[in-house]
Amino acid sequence: MKKFLLVALFSLSFLGCIAQTNTEATTFILVRHAEKGTDDPRDPSLNEEGKLRAKKLHHMLSSAEVAAIYSSPYKRTRETVVPLASQLGLEIQEYNPSNNSFADDIVKNYKGKTVLVSGHSNTVPGLANYLLGEKKFEQLDESEYSKIFIVTVNKIGKARVMVLNY
Repeated sequence: MKKFLLVALFSLSFLGCIAQTNTEATTFILVRHAEKGTDDPRDPSLNEEGKLRAKKLHHMLSSAEVAAIYSSPYKRTRETVVPLASQLGLEIQEYNPSNNSFADDIVKNYKGKTVLVSGHSNTVPGLANYLLGEKKFEQLDESEYSKIFIVTVNKIGKARVMVLNY
């Protein structure tokens, strides 16, 4: 729990510094969906551990001034962000995880804001790479659920990434 609180405080401090230094920067918070169950092989819901992780994410980001939430069209990705979306009164917007160009619209439409994107082990690192303009991150291991990628895109389109565990 102490580790989680330290990560949360550090993350929020980082987000605050970004906002103060560059009000036109767009911040992407990229997460893989939380732990999934075995109820449906094609579109499983979160298991109990995943529901706890979704609550952790909610608590960690509840004061991060998230302006929009995007999720791929699967139960597990939506369920990961539902607690935060409910608290903030935001509608979860669906995106196609095989097409990263939706991020260009986010940069244009949410300039200076923070956007949460819930994806998959093979799409979250790819989206971070797309925003960076280079292949820096490999696909996450199938058992890895704790990574959070914070990508800041400045007003001229240059991005930087910080990867944390939560």
